[in-house]
Amino acid sequence: MIEDPPLLTLRRNFPRPASEALAALTNLPTGYLVDAMSGRGALDYRIKPLDGMPGGLNAFCGTAVTCRTGPDDNLALFGAVEVAQAGDVILAATDGFEGSAVIGDLVLAMARNRGVVAFVTDGLVRDLDGIDEVGLPVFCRGVSPNSPARNGPGTAGLPVTIGGVPVDSGDLVVGDRDGVVVVPRARVDAVIGALAAIRAAEAALEAKVQAGLDIPDFIQSLLASDRVRWVD
Repeated sequence: MIEDPPLLTLRRNFPRPASEALAALTNLPTGYLVDAMSGRGALDYRIKPLDGMPGGLNAFCGTAVTCRTGPDDNLALFGAVEVAQAGDVILAATDGFEGSAVIGDLVLAMARNRGVVAFVTDGLVRDLDGIDEVGLPVFCRGVSPNSPARNGPGTAGLPVTIGGVPVDSGDLVVGDRDGVVVVPRARVDAVIGALAAIRAAEAALEAKVQAGLDIPDFIQSLLASDRVRWVD
């Protein structure tokens, strides 16, 4: 016979990235971070900033604090608020549940009062007028007025999978209008080290496009090679 799990399982103490690492990734386009991780790292494309939020609430950078609420429940969110510190981003994994919201304006305001800088979920949210007043970036899959239970079981501070991407508390998470990217803590230094070359390449190509470039040199070379078959 399987024993019932505890209603909440919490982990408070996990390694956190250095403040210098957070500063290095702040205000970076999510595309740069993905390019530094071989083209991956973004959550499911449906997880986007709430429609109609002011432009300043469409971007964030912080340390991940994870929670797994499961479907139609948000007890674990309160555990995540307890675990969170100033500068953290709460990521709530709901298994993509679409029957009810996982958070509303009041719990979001509690998270803000704790110092949380953004909220991300693979589920839904509610209370849009109140969320506007809270003033935090909120990334989600949609909106529903339906409310969840608070029964558990749930976890906070432990690894989860959200939007198809594994996330652990202490990872770095960055969001903008394109979506949300997770940088695993173990890869932060490598990502930061790759950014200078990525910035330079983006700037060089942008300058060429602004000057009128239509077909890049590497595409022209490919078109002129025997690896392309013309049928007209």
